[in-house]
Amino acid sequence: MNISTEICIRSKLSIDNTKEMAGSSEGLNDSGNNLAVAEEKLDELRRLLGKAEGDQLNIVGIGAGAWGSVFAALLQNAYGQFREKVQIRIWRRPGRSVDRSTAEHLFEVINSREDILRRLIRRCAYLKYVEARLGDRVLHADEILKDGFCLNMIDTPLCPMKVVTNLQEAVWDADIVINGLPSTETREVFEEISRYWKERRMSPIIISLTKGIEAALEPVPHIITPTQMISRATEVPMENILYLGGPNIASEIYNMEYANARICGTEKWRKPLAKFLRQPHFIVWDNSDLVTHEVMGGLKNVYAIGAGMVAALTNESATSKSVYFAHCTSEMIFITHLLAEEPEKLSGPLLADTYVTLLKGRNAWYGHMLAKGLISLEMGDSIKGKGMIQGVSAVGAFYELLSQASLSIPHPEENKPVAPAELCPILKTLYKILIKRELPSQAILQTLRDETMNDPRDRIEIAQSHAFYRPSLLRQP
Repeated sequence: MNISTEICIRSKLSIDNTKEMAGSSEGLNDSGNNLAVAEEKLDELRRLLGKAEGDQLNIVGIGAGAWGSVFAALLQNAYGQFREKVQIRIWRRPGRSVDRSTAEHLFEVINSREDILRRLIRRCAYLKYVEARLGDRVLHADEILKDGFCLNMIDTPLCPMKVVTNLQEAVWDADIVINGLPSTETREVFEEISRYWKERRMSPIIISLTKGIEAALEPVPHIITPTQMISRATEVPMENILYLGGPNIASEIYNMEYANARICGTEKWRKPLAKFLRQPHFIVWDNSDLVTHEVMGGLKNVYAIGAGMVAALTNESATSKSVYFAHCTSEMIFITHLLAEEPEKLSGPLLADTYVTLLKGRNAWYGHMLAKGLISLEMGDSIKGKGMIQGVSAVGAFYELLSQASLSIPHPEENKPVAPAELCPILKTLYKILIKRELPSQAILQTLRDETMNDPRDRIEIAQSHAFYRPSLLRQP
């Protein structure tokens, strides 16, 4: 079948234009949001931000990975029809090409979904996907994002979005900025953004979705989180910066699987934003403890990589995975006691986020593929079709911090001070595998099977029985 014939056949599909919703917000609103309630929430946020009648509220997503794209699409679906009151756009870097195999898979996805097929034909956009499948055209990531396809999540078509590839154009008048960048790119991009905000009278509101950390050793060992990077780069006060995280998988949230999230920051903004972001299938709670929740979001990625390795190396042995889970959760609880004054408040969110990441997260996938030999460390931590594997840099950051002698704690048996990392054998092994590259992936099993390994309960008891809290790690007063 030649292209002309194929297009002709596709074009004969009956197109029901009444199914298309204004503002390209197709699908989710029909089953989820009552328009009157959505407009009321939008008007309430506009008033809080001082928007006059006729002024648009400008919401901008920065970064178009899976979660960043889905988050922007959720807002577009919920509020995009109120085009006179709000504009939602997303920025991503231009020039990223879609390879031939991905284009072929994308074409299969399009043709498996009649609603997507109809939409592309109606918009005269279908032909370019036919040409890309045949190798006659190169698609680009920003180009397909406009049609509702995220390069890191091809199997989950989104709604069409307004995509901007010029960063200055994207952010100069933004009222709310959504940070969907990897933690390793956040500082650099927001330093550039700060140049475009020098003439602003009012600071924007920034919501960071990023789960990752950096380590700093001066003046004392401490963690730097993405929200702190953003504040330092832009001079936007921390009271205007929030973190949103939770146990979720981006594609499942867009497909309306019921999910919870938590937005953390000052009460002035977190409560109204929680209300604004909440949808029937996406419940958003709020909390004041921004930095600690942000750090916990990065911590679970560390141990998810090891979980993937164990699953691959033991042929998905439920017993081996449960042994790993017992040890890795005890290490996370141990580390939480170092970082938080009231660690028990974090145990539920941390374990829930860890659980979903082990089930279907990209970090567990990365560990699995690494142990199977299907990818290598030389490929780096940005993987085609998955995006940035945040857990790799987090392994380095957590180990580097917790191996500092200034943080030493009493060893439970040897009666001498040791760095906290010495009581976290899984973290130590992951560091040697992923960062130092001294050990193969199989070393994670050797660590689990080491006869000198203590009962994971002992590690928890150690943490609970000593004054381990180190406020300096999070630069707390």
